[in-house]
Amino acid sequence: MKNLHVFFFALFSMLQINTFSASLPEIINIRQRPDSTGLYEKLEISFNLNADYINPFDPDEIDISADFTSPSGKKWLIHGFYDYSYGTLWKIRFSPDETGKWSYTITAHDKNGSATSGIQSFVAIKSGKKGPVQIAPNRRYLKHSDGSQFYGVGLWYNDGYAEFNNGQVKAEELDYLKSLGVNFIGSFITPLETMGSGLGRYDQNICGRLDELIGMCEDRDMVLSLNVWFHAYLSETVWGGGNIRWYTNPYQQITKAKDFYRSETAWKYQEKLYRYFIARWGYSRALAIWFIIDEVNGTDGWVSGDSTAASGWAQKVHTYFKTNDPFNHPTTGTRSGGINEFWHQGYQTFDLAAREIYEGQGFQVNKTGTIDSAAVNPLKSSYSNYRQEIQKLWKGYEKPAIVGETGWDHMFYEPDMPEYQSVYHNALWVALTTGSAMTPFWWAHSSRLNDNVLTSQITNIKKFTDLIPFGKLTDVMPADVKSVRGDAFAIKSNELTFGWVVNDEKDVAGDKISLSSLKTGKYKLKIFHTWRGQFIDEKEVTCTDGSVTFGLPYLKITDSHANYIGHDIAFILERYPDPTPAPVKVKR
Repeated sequence: MKNLHVFFFALFSMLQINTFSASLPEIINIRQRPDSTGLYEKLEISFNLNADYINPFDPDEIDISADFTSPSGKKWLIHGFYDYSYGTLWKIRFSPDETGKWSYTITAHDKNGSATSGIQSFVAIKSGKKGPVQIAPNRRYLKHSDGSQFYGVGLWYNDGYAEFNNGQVKAEELDYLKSLGVNFIGSFITPLETMGSGLGRYDQNICGRLDELIGMCEDRDMVLSLNVWFHAYLSETVWGGGNIRWYTNPYQQITKAKDFYRSETAWKYQEKLYRYFIARWGYSRALAIWFIIDEVNGTDGWVSGDSTAASGWAQKVHTYFKTNDPFNHPTTGTRSGGINEFWHQGYQTFDLAAREIYEGQGFQVNKTGTIDSAAVNPLKSSYSNYRQEIQKLWKGYEKPAIVGETGWDHMFYEPDMPEYQSVYHNALWVALTTGSAMTPFWWAHSSRLNDNVLTSQITNIKKFTDLIPFGKLTDVMPADVKSVRGDAFAIKSNELTFGWVVNDEKDVAGDKISLSSLKTGKYKLKIFHTWRGQFIDEKEVTCTDGSVTFGLPYLKITDSHANYIGHDIAFILERYPDPTPAPVKVKR
């Protein structure tokens, strides 16, 4: 009996020794770059760590966070992340939104307990940067967080994300795009979890390449629509060819492709994945949109599984980002571009309602083989298709509407034909004047398309949209506008009205345009030549009965130079402020 007591005493002593000898985590050698940082610019904090964990990417094993306090006293919780891209380091990334002195502490938590650093500080100074893209107060457009206006002009430009300094996106090409007026690109990524890294671990080559891409965008004041899940990586059987990449996805180890959206085990891994996205890249003003899922109906979980569950999954992912992203980047997602692929649940869920449009997939397109025999000109069919779909989004959902993917070769004209540029040109202008918050996301940057897409047409619409304070417009709605001979589209607000007039058969010179339901008063009318990229006429018009009518100028050859107004023009109608009443003189 005595020996039994000795045994239990020894066992208890060993347990006590093991319990009390287990070390708390230790945060070592905090390095802050820089000691002062510009408003909306990156503050990167790196440090070493002594802690008890196996998987450094699993916050259930090792949880790193920082508590930031702004000069005004606002609190920010920012998660840290493991970064093996440039050596074994732990990092925290943050971008301040107030000037002045900030303070922060870092906390590390493992199975043995927690440790918190001493108070650190940095100074945020003015930078001239505008901050990340956010939803504007009018709920129809976007703005930067400093209040300056943002209208997205760009296209899809996919990278590949193979390894450092080895992607399809090139710095010199971004410089060229910026010179044209492009301020955003869309890009899909290879999933961070690969068969090589394993489930729950994130390939640092891919992560490092995304660091580079975001850095390139930051350096050029461009922004990125980041597609988190490209449909092919969730497809085992749908559409075939390069659209099937499920075999590269390590989630196959825990679920079937058709069950991905409803698998609770898969969701637990995803929560940690999305946390890593936010921790590593959420700080960046160059990150414009979390594009959660591209073409959800191109996945087995939609086709062979449960489309209702897929929409429910989209809601869960959106909610996760809204709850955990302290920088509140907008979300979006799409079904594919067929006429019947209208995703009501997705448009309800995400911050941006994004409709894809591929005209060859069921839309009104000339199929007679000859243009002259068509009841409607192919160019008119095309811009009418965009108008129809954008207006559905506008009327159905009180949020910014965008065309999240379009173009390529899914239309009447081939990309190598000159008329393709007209299709693209018309899509830019009809999207703008029927309510889209960004230009259509054209698929995709390539040598085949660029002769017709990377042209002054981008520059011209950027010149025009730079003059419109989209985020500050109030009482925004489609305008009641009519053209005598062609088609007219416009958006009106309390501040101004902007529109586009087009005629698919002849020029618009001499056409009469009428706008109704306007406020009484005087307006400045400016006519914009969309192909030349210039304002060609300016005059004052008066609204006395709620309507304004104006004629379009007629241009002709002058001194042997062509001055052809073309098949379309754009206009801005800006109301002058009411005159200030003269002060009443008081007799004494």
